[in-house]
Amino acid sequence: MNPVRSVKIVGTGHYLPSRVMTNEDFTRIVDTSDEWITTRTGIKERRIAAEDETTSDMAVSAARAALEDAGRQPQDIDLILIATITPDYIFPATAALVMTKLGVPACGGYDIEAACSGFVMGLASARGLIATGAVKRALVIASEKLSAITNYKDRRSCILFGDGAGAAVLEGSDEPDTGITYCTLGCDGVGAEYMITPAGGTKTPVTHENLDEAANKMLIRGREVYRFAVEKMQSLVRDAMAKCNLSVDDIAQVVPHQVNSRIIDSAVGRLGFPAEKIFMNIDKYGNTSAASTAIALSEARDQGKIGDGDTAVLVAFGGGLTWASAVVKF
Repeated sequence: MNPVRSVKIVGTGHYLPSRVMTNEDFTRIVDTSDEWITTRTGIKERRIAAEDETTSDMAVSAARAALEDAGRQPQDIDLILIATITPDYIFPATAALVMTKLGVPACGGYDIEAACSGFVMGLASARGLIATGAVKRALVIASEKLSAITNYKDRRSCILFGDGAGAAVLEGSDEPDTGITYCTLGCDGVGAEYMITPAGGTKTPVTHENLDEAANKMLIRGREVYRFAVEKMQSLVRDAMAKCNLSVDDIAQVVPHQVNSRIIDSAVGRLGFPAEKIFMNIDKYGNTSAASTAIALSEARDQGKIGDGDTAVLVAFGGGLTWASAVVKF
């Protein structure tokens, strides 16, 4: 297979579980209020997967929507990448399960564990493989069942997270100056413990004792994460604009990881973007980790905020600490 001139996103889709968990619901679980949650996070509600609904189930639903949007069939795909920190199993890869459920013939497939940056890192990975001719068409999916690793006794963190999935179909094109025109990735392990699930890996296997301490659930150091996210969102957008010679007027939408409305508003205010150019849906879905940027991109396209010929800047940042960005011309 020969290299191509560009790599385009030709379809997007997303899936949200039917169960809605509101801020009012949390007042019956922990000491909090709708006003406290809304003021500090911008979240009003989030979606929670059914007990028997898996990460791979949600991924398949989002993938089907993306394939339909692209006008492609499962047999057209020759690479599946799944971004998740909540896989069905430690192994095999969730990509293998999704491949089988979708009916995709044997092809390349693997998982990416980069927390909230996973979907954008997946786009960058697929772009490189398609551009070099290694694969023809890729399905990049981000799916998270964060409710499975949320500590619902921790009033500061349990209110943040929701479940869901988003997906994109990528393929090569001979059109110049279109598709994913720029991307960057980063990781700094100095902040690895800012967001962590302490037990469940080889360092600290699960025991009855640490299960009683909820060590298999997420722990978050909120202040450190807040400072990192504000700085990183600004720097990623500035870098993308400088490298691609873009002005605010050239960009239809900035699509950030839906981490916290205060973080996004703080960063955006310093960048000079009008509010209508920053896509946010955190009020409806909360923080869905890797899935958040994928869901937001799909919704932005569905709502007509990103159309043919438009340029979008995707930025994500999260546990690891990781970060990633992509400039996409549709």
